[in-house]
Amino acid sequence: MATTFNLFDIWRKTVADPTRSAAVTGTLKMSLHVAGTINQNTMDFWNDVTAAAAEVTGTGYTARGNALATPGWTGPDGSGICTFDASDPAQWAQDASGFTNARIAIIYYDTASDTTSTLVGYSADFGADVSNVSGTVDVALNASGIYTSPR
Repeated sequence: MATTFNLFDIWRKTVADPTRSAAVTGTLKMSLHVAGTINQNTMDFWNDVTAAAAEVTGTGYTARGNALATPGWTGPDGSGICTFDASDPAQWAQDASGFTNARIAIIYYDTASDTTSTLVGYSADFGADVSNVSGTVDVALNASGIYTSPR
């Protein structure tokens, strides 16, 4: 399932400030959450998201989500575009005891601490509950990247 991700404002400010972006550490991951209210203006760490939209649970889902391999920047290309991207997460395999209520995907840098795991972006809503009970769940990143920036 392809979905569009919105960037958290704090992440956008971090990207624009080299003194702050150097401090972002951890493993880039994607987690799945139940319906909730995500505030793109004020949320900055994992604990903000989990307080607003609980993480799904069930067989086939690992707490804190799946890693997004090879995150990094490319560019600028011939048009001056810089892109932040990563590989799509591993799929969440079908399992009769899996989760049934995923509505939101979160991309973040996992430091294993709720108060230092920096939020990057989120899907607004899948439009309906997504489940791995009846089939594999595959959330694809935009082919153009997680984030692109012109000059």
